[in-house]
Amino acid sequence: MIHKYRLNGCNFVLDICSGAVHILDNLAYDMVDFVDENMKEDIPLVIIKKFEDAYKKSEILECYRELYELWQEGQLFSKDDYEKFIAMRQNVPIKALCLNIAHDCNLRCHYCFAAKGDFGCGRKLMPLKVGKSAIDFLIQNSGNRVNLEVDFFGGEPLMNFEVVEQIVNYAKSIQQKYNKNFRFTITTNGLLLDKEKIDFINQEMSNVVLSIDGRKLTNDRLRVASNGKGSYDIIIPKYEKLVSTRGDKDYYIRGTYTAYNLDFTEDILHLADRGFKNISVEPVVSDADLEYAIKEKDLPKIFEEYEKLSRILLERLNSDREFNFFHFSVDLNQGTCAIKRLRGCGCGNEYVAITPEGDIFPCHQFVGHECWKMGNVMANTFTQKIKDLFSKTHIYSKPDCKNCWAKFYCSGGCCANNWQYEGDVLKSHRISCELQKKRLECAIMFQALKMDLSNV
Repeated sequence: MIHKYRLNGCNFVLDICSGAVHILDNLAYDMVDFVDENMKEDIPLVIIKKFEDAYKKSEILECYRELYELWQEGQLFSKDDYEKFIAMRQNVPIKALCLNIAHDCNLRCHYCFAAKGDFGCGRKLMPLKVGKSAIDFLIQNSGNRVNLEVDFFGGEPLMNFEVVEQIVNYAKSIQQKYNKNFRFTITTNGLLLDKEKIDFINQEMSNVVLSIDGRKLTNDRLRVASNGKGSYDIIIPKYEKLVSTRGDKDYYIRGTYTAYNLDFTEDILHLADRGFKNISVEPVVSDADLEYAIKEKDLPKIFEEYEKLSRILLERLNSDREFNFFHFSVDLNQGTCAIKRLRGCGCGNEYVAITPEGDIFPCHQFVGHECWKMGNVMANTFTQKIKDLFSKTHIYSKPDCKNCWAKFYCSGGCCANNWQYEGDVLKSHRISCELQKKRLECAIMFQALKMDLSNV
């Protein structure tokens, strides 16, 4: 299977299963349509006749020979032999927790999937005893895994910061005993950041996600406090302070674009020009009837915007204005391992979320939906039924993914979005798929041309 497209004046052919990316001239790009996985060394006469009016015969023969060599090397029309790896990640140990440390928030973002902070379950904070039990649960269910991940999430985690500190200290105090190594991350809206919290985050968190939607007007339209006021002026200087003192540790500015700012490239550039070098701005996923929802009629404009962004990133390469856009950070050399390509985030199988009461869910986006409850860390209960379901959820079990060119990059999309908006974890959310595919085309173009420039 291949995928071909034209972008930024170049012809791209992606070999789906090998991951090889080819930038071809017009003749080769057109000729690919007349070959397949059953290529022969001798050029078919039909190909010569197809192109002989526009090209010399010697050019046609040479082009075919080069395509044939790519096929021989497994870089064109390669076989899909990944399905055999599916059993390798069924019912595996858990490696990561999302700790919903606070089912409360000091913002009331209009598009919040978590019902503006409380997940529809009432405002509450996670007690330390639940956090400790969650760490114990992870250790007990991690098998021989050494490296474990804990993400402090909410709501707003900084509203329960003392417990965050205590959980980190607890996990570190027992990791050597159990031969584990914990990696911590935190996601925050920034309102409560101060020097003490910044210092702790920069010391203990391997990654930090800083939420903001871009320009002041964009951000303050939907990311508002309970009094209706925006958050931009409060959080920007705090984020700048955190990032300036973070050193070489990872961070991401993370925003959401909606139908209100389809020119989201301007929000990304605004953040980049404020000095933030790692940026992720993602489409809102919501009920289609909401005013700010992304609709199918918006797709052409969004596609244009991603193309615009990719060109700007190329222009800024190797300058002091260069920055990293998360969704364009694909690895054309190796990429993720085969197993990761089949399953994505590992929701419900390798990764679970814990609520303030200790309830276990497949991920933070399933929290509050009782039908997805997997157990409780305080009661020491855990059902395999839901874990079994997600262990068998992969790109070959999703009908829309089997023959999709993007399947090894998106790994089937978000199970929670699929379930909430399509009614089935195995049914792909259409708009998310279309946006993902466009992002990937732009990402592949950007990375391929970036590699070419670096070799000049």
